[in-house]
Amino acid sequence: MANEFPQTLTIAGTDSGGGAGVMADLKTMQERQVFGTAVIVAVTAQNTLGVQDFMALPQKLVDEQFASLAADLKIRACKTGMLADAEHVHGVVENLKRYDFGPLTVDPVMIAKGGAALLADDAVATVRDELLPLADVLTPNLPEAERLTGKSIADNAAMEDAAVALQNMGAKNVVIKGGHEATPDQASDFVLLADGRSFWLTAPRVATVRTHGTGDTLSSCITAELAKGQDFESAIRIGKDYVTAAIANPIAVGNGHGPLNHWAYSQGGAE
Repeated sequence: MANEFPQTLTIAGTDSGGGAGVMADLKTMQERQVFGTAVIVAVTAQNTLGVQDFMALPQKLVDEQFASLAADLKIRACKTGMLADAEHVHGVVENLKRYDFGPLTVDPVMIAKGGAALLADDAVATVRDELLPLADVLTPNLPEAERLTGKSIADNAAMEDAAVALQNMGAKNVVIKGGHEATPDQASDFVLLADGRSFWLTAPRVATVRTHGTGDTLSSCITAELAKGQDFESAIRIGKDYVTAAIANPIAVGNGHGPLNHWAYSQGGAE
């Protein structure tokens, strides 16, 4: 019967270098054995050295992509990534309210690994006020969590407080990624679930510059697992393991912040 196979959706920008954005999302979804689809919000000129330029697509075309998918496919889980500006964030929110694409994972992409801004300053409030209340899972890194909450996050206690603040803004399950911490030997993420349970996910820190697309990959893996029927805690734990393997088993691509090894987990790279 048609549409029985698990299908997912990424709503984000492209990465011409292949390491992040929609490209990383679809690679991850494929590796996790779901059928990935995409609504392209923006197109970037990008490689491992940085983002040279980007352009958001006309909102009408973004709307038509949503309508096209809804008319034919059965999306079981979806995620957002780069949304460019306040107009496009609002447009995406309206489409997510219009169509049922299953549980939503929000990766509030703001800054590229090389430092380029991927979200206009005036759009942060739109993400916070309109998109976060729709999020079944929210996956900010430390700088993104700081911008969304307006508070500095300098230690584990502050990460826990920030997760509570983000949950109070409407996000049901929150994963604050600790990859930007100064801790030399481990990378710890804090998870606060909708039912009030919380825990830390810790993995050895790998000394590498091949971490481009880490956030996209984590959120995509979570989305794929949700589409297959995993509960939120299991999906988040699998996502952490998947990213850990992808970083710990690097591939040599590019001269800057290289991409992850998206097939490491399925080829025995899981630890």
